[in-house]
Amino acid sequence: MEIGLDLPYITSDLPGIGGRIRDKPDHFVVEEIPLYEPKGEGEHLYVNLTREGLTTRDMQRQLAILFGLRVDAVGFAGMKDKYARSTQTFSVTVGRVNADFVEGAVARIGSSLPVTVNWARLHKNKLKPGHLLGNKFTVIVTKLGLSQDEALGRAQVIADRLRESGVPNFFGSQRFGHYGNNVRRGLEIIRGQYRVSDRWLRRLLISSYQSYLCNRYLVHRLESGNFDRILTGDVAKRYATGGMFQVEDGVKEQPRYEAHEISFTAPIYGSEMWSATGPAGELEAEVLAEAGITLEQLEKAGVKGTRRLGRLLSSDLVENMAPQGLEIRFSLPKGAFATTVLREIMKVDLAYPPGISLTRKL
Repeated sequence: MEIGLDLPYITSDLPGIGGRIRDKPDHFVVEEIPLYEPKGEGEHLYVNLTREGLTTRDMQRQLAILFGLRVDAVGFAGMKDKYARSTQTFSVTVGRVNADFVEGAVARIGSSLPVTVNWARLHKNKLKPGHLLGNKFTVIVTKLGLSQDEALGRAQVIADRLRESGVPNFFGSQRFGHYGNNVRRGLEIIRGQYRVSDRWLRRLLISSYQSYLCNRYLVHRLESGNFDRILTGDVAKRYATGGMFQVEDGVKEQPRYEAHEISFTAPIYGSEMWSATGPAGELEAEVLAEAGITLEQLEKAGVKGTRRLGRLLSSDLVENMAPQGLEIRFSLPKGAFATTVLREIMKVDLAYPPGISLTRKL
């Protein structure tokens, strides 16, 4: 199977700044935007931590060991990068405890793990994936190969365009494994050609293939000239409330799309997915047909599916020169990848790990 991981740029006519990211962990800073704040009482200890060089699952396991709990007794709202300075909240199921326990837990974590504990409070429920609004990013791009004025000028022109057009909500390449191996395995599972006993790994591989198909849909949408408009039959989403609805008349809804009130949603293909109809449905079906996969095969594999915001808005995108390079700051909703914005500004391949030089594309 040919896996096409290359993605087009929505600002392909504008030259990028080149460079590379993640020279140091503090050059890639991410901070969660919480969905709610802990109330100060309950059986779950919410701990807000800042760390470097550790994955979210590393932290989950270490907190479980520290408190003598099963791994699944430690919750989190979203996955964060290893090669970054990440601030996120974990929940630890501790039962009914008092203020002294909370204070002692902060001291225990701070002395036992390579993290900074920002705060700890009790709450009534466990944190689960999706319990966040989004993430704030501060990224330093180094090794620019351009003068400061030229780099900043290019970045500002691209940022102006992105604030107007939005960005396709592509999944990042880290989702797909080396050379797309996770995508291939996911497809083989769906086709019944590969069996995995580990449930977590099975879900990961199938999700990788679903993410790949979603990217292919967004590529088709962009290349067919349909990214900058809403289509009849689209399943649309309201930015302000998150509410979704079927578009009955694309022409009528176009002003709301241009005003950044609504977006189309992209398919995460599965048997229970809310399917688009009309012209939008035809585009969805075309992508699935090209992949050689049917909804019946997905249903047989137990793949339910959902929908994903198709267009990211970056109204708070800001660029400034810093001593180490160009600083880019922005926020994104949950599930979105920072590389969707950074790749447009840099015009380089961000699939490589930190420390690998990237060639600038003019």
